[in-house]
Amino acid sequence: MQLGVNILNFGPHATPSALAGWARFAEGTGFDFAMISDHVAVAPDVAEQYPAPFYDPFTTLAWLAATTERIGLGTTVTVLPYRHPLQLARITANLDRLSGGRLILGVGVGWARREYAALGVPFEQRGALADRTLDVLVESWTRDAVSYGGVTVDPRPHPVQTPHPPIWVGGHAPGALRRVARFGDAWHPINVTPQWLRTEGLPALRKAAEEAGRPMPALAPRIRLDDVDSALRQAEEFAGLGATHLLLDTYPGTPERIRTPEQDQQTLAAFHARAA
Repeated sequence: MQLGVNILNFGPHATPSALAGWARFAEGTGFDFAMISDHVAVAPDVAEQYPAPFYDPFTTLAWLAATTERIGLGTTVTVLPYRHPLQLARITANLDRLSGGRLILGVGVGWARREYAALGVPFEQRGALADRTLDVLVESWTRDAVSYGGVTVDPRPHPVQTPHPPIWVGGHAPGALRRVARFGDAWHPINVTPQWLRTEGLPALRKAAEEAGRPMPALAPRIRLDDVDSALRQAEEFAGLGATHLLLDTYPGTPERIRTPEQDQQTLAAFHARAA
């Protein structure tokens, strides 16, 4: 099971040097991948949990790709309806090529109503918009000509990875599981327990995959890392459920409890040393 680090690209400690330090730490410690969260407009409902400054994930990942050589780089998760599908297809294809084929695209539909309002995107249509975007992404990544809005466009350069960068789909509502089954190379649920996955989540995903006529996607959860002992026990259980990747998130959930990068990295290093 590959291990990853959730880089905190928001809050009082988010600076260019700190972000680069996170990536160097992840690669130097031996982690396999690093991921970054996504918000475009830090509206009040977003700021309550994820305070500014908030660095754009794709700009930041391009910056980190130039400072690393080995680790995978991804999003946890890109909110699909926030961006035009053709723009997102080009950004992600470019990023995969510039990084030498290291992009992991984690995707979801988001939850922040006021952010949707600020961007002029209908919150109630987010599921349908996400599905349409994923259709366009796959088509743009794999074809030399794409028709959109009655116009044929050339989406090249294509990504390095074939047939395309891995798509990790987040969420666990019925609609999200259908999206995982239809588009996902992996399911990327956040802060779920192994027990819930065993009894509810994985059986529901297996049913959705059967209905979609596709193989069961891989399992790549994200968990909160507060206590190393507890996280190690969870990691063992996730591995027993067949997880191929595990993303470790040191953010405590509220701005007032946020720690320094040095404190978080000490915890992550302890986890990695014991998990090795």
